[in-house]
Amino acid sequence: MAGSSLWVVQLASLLAVGFVLGPVEASVGDVDPHYRTCVKECQSTSIIGSKIISHCQSPENDSAPAGSSWYTQEPLYTQWKQLNCMTDCRYYCMMQREEERQSGGLCPVKYHGKWPFIRVSVFQEPLSAALSAVNLLMHFTGWLSFFLLVNYRLPLRPQTKRTYYEYTGLWHIYAILSMNAWFWSSIFHTRDIDLAEKLDYSSAVALLGYSLILALLRTFNVKDEATRVMFAAPILAFVTTHILYLNFYDLDYGWNMKVCIAMGVVQLLAWAIWAGVTRHPSRFKIWTVVFGGALAMLLEVYDFPPYKGYADAHSMWHASTIPLTYLWWSFIKDDAEFRTSTLVKKAK
Repeated sequence: MAGSSLWVVQLASLLAVGFVLGPVEASVGDVDPHYRTCVKECQSTSIIGSKIISHCQSPENDSAPAGSSWYTQEPLYTQWKQLNCMTDCRYYCMMQREEERQSGGLCPVKYHGKWPFIRVSVFQEPLSAALSAVNLLMHFTGWLSFFLLVNYRLPLRPQTKRTYYEYTGLWHIYAILSMNAWFWSSIFHTRDIDLAEKLDYSSAVALLGYSLILALLRTFNVKDEATRVMFAAPILAFVTTHILYLNFYDLDYGWNMKVCIAMGVVQLLAWAIWAGVTRHPSRFKIWTVVFGGALAMLLEVYDFPPYKGYADAHSMWHASTIPLTYLWWSFIKDDAEFRTSTLVKKAK
C-alpha cells in the first residue's frame, strides 16, 4: 500500500507542475498583419493568389440572379454562405502564411486557438474528428454491455425488479453525457464554427463535472439521496457558472484548461486512493486507467504542432482515451458484479 501511495503522490505532483506551468492558449497567427490582410482581401475579392473561393461573393454579385433556386434567397442560406466564405478564407490564408513562415525557417503558430491542420474534404481536423467518433462508439458499446449486464444477466431485487447495484442510474447518466461530449467533439473538429466550439467545450466541462460528482459518490459509498444532493449541489453550481461564463462572457481557453485539469486530477486521485484502501477486486484496472489518464492529460498541457499537418497533441489524447474507455467500462461492469454479489449474499 505504501508503494501505491507513493506513485499516487508523485503523479499528483507531476500534474500540479503541469497545472501551474501549462501554457495559456494564445493565437499568435491570427494577429499577424499579413494573415489579417489576406483574410480581408479574400472576403472582398474571393481570390487568394490563383485560387478562387466559390463561397465568397463580391458586393455586385450579392443579389440572387433571376431564376435561381428559392433557397439561395433565404437569409439562413446567405448566412451559411458567408460563414463558409470566412472559414475558407481563413484556411487558405493560414496555409499560405505557414508556407511563407516555413520558407523563412519559422515554426508553426496557432490561428484562432488551433494549429494549422491540413483539410481532408470537409474535415478541418480529420484525425481528431475520426478519433472522437471512435471514442463515442467505445462509450456506446461500453454502456450497452453494462445495460445488458445489470438488467438481464445479474439478479434483480425480487420486490421492485430493480437492480441491486446502487449506482446503475448514475452510470447511465454518465454514458449519455460521455456520448454527447464526444459527439460535439467530432462535430467541432469537423467544422470549426462558434456554436460547435461552445457546445464542445460546454459538453466536456459538464462531463468532467458530473464525473467528479460520480467519483466522490462511489468512493465515499454515498447511497442516501439527500446526502448525494449535498455532495452534488456545490459542484453542479460551480460547473453551471463556469459554462455560463464560457458561453456568455469570455471563452478563456487557458482558464477553462485549468478548471478541467483541476476536476480531472481530483477524481483521478479519488479513484486511485479508494481502489487501494478498499482493495477493490478490479483495483489494477482502476490504477491503469488513472495512470494512463494522467499521462494523457499531460498531452493537453504540453502541446505540440501537428506532425505532417494531421497529428498534434490533442489528437494523440483522443487516441489514448480509446483503450482507456474500454478498460473503464470493464471496471464499471466488474464493480456492478461485485456489489450485486455482495448485496445478494447479505439478502440471503
